[in-house]
Amino acid sequence: MLITSLEKFALMGATWVLYVLLAMSMLSIGIMVERWFYFRARSGSVDALADGLLNALKRGDRRAAEELLKNNRSIEAEVLLPVLAWLDGGPESVSEALESSLIRKRSDLERGLTWLGTLGNNAPFLGLFGTVIGIIQAFHMLGSSGAGGQDKAMGNVIVAISEALIATGVGLVVALPAVVGYNLTQKRVSNVENNVQQIGKLLLALLKADDKLVREFRALAEEPPASESELASVEDGVAIAEQPEVS
Repeated sequence: MLITSLEKFALMGATWVLYVLLAMSMLSIGIMVERWFYFRARSGSVDALADGLLNALKRGDRRAAEELLKNNRSIEAEVLLPVLAWLDGGPESVSEALESSLIRKRSDLERGLTWLGTLGNNAPFLGLFGTVIGIIQAFHMLGSSGAGGQDKAMGNVIVAISEALIATGVGLVVALPAVVGYNLTQKRVSNVENNVQQIGKLLLALLKADDKLVREFRALAEEPPASESELASVEDGVAIAEQPEVS
C-alpha cells in the first residue's frame, strides 16, 4: 500500500519541484536586495565616529556625544547610543551595557540569514530529489511500453531523463546566489561587531584611565602636579630656609 502511494506520487513528475525552486529563488533574491539596501543606508565613517565620540567624552560633554550618535546614520552609532546612559557606572557597567546593546541589535543584523543559509545548503538536494522523481517516471514509462514499442519508449526515456536532470541544475543555480548572499551578509555583520568592539574598547580605556587618575589623587591627597614656575619658587624657599643664621 505504501509503495503504491509513493509510486503514484513519483509519477506526478518533477515539474512542481521546479516551481518550488523558482519561488525559493525569488524569495532569496528579495532578502539579498533588502539586506543590501539596509546596510547601505546605515553605513558611515567609523574612524570619524570614534574620534568625535572620544573627543566629546574627554571634554566631559556627554550631550555632545549623544548628539553625535543621534545624527550619525551608522549601525555602530545605534548600538553605542544606549551605552552612554551607563557612563556613571564605570567601565564594568559600560562593558555590560555594550554587550547587551550589541546582542539586541544582532537579531536585526542577521535577519534573513537563516533562510539564505538553509536554501544554500538544501536547494541542491531538492533539485536532486526532482531528478530522482523524473528518472523514476522515465523508467516507469519504459516498463509500461509494449514489446513492439521498445525503440520509441527508449527515446522517451532518454528525453525524460534529460528533463529530469534540469532539476539538479536549477537547484545548483538557486543555491549559489544564496550562499554568496549569506557569506557577504555574514561578513558585513562581523564588520559591524568588530567596529563596535573597537570603539567600545577605546571607551573603556578612557574610563579606566580617568578612574586610575582619580584613585591616585585620592590616595596621595594632593592636587595634580604644579607648573614649573611654582616648583621653582618652592625650591627657592627651601634653599633660603636652609641657609645658616649669621651671629
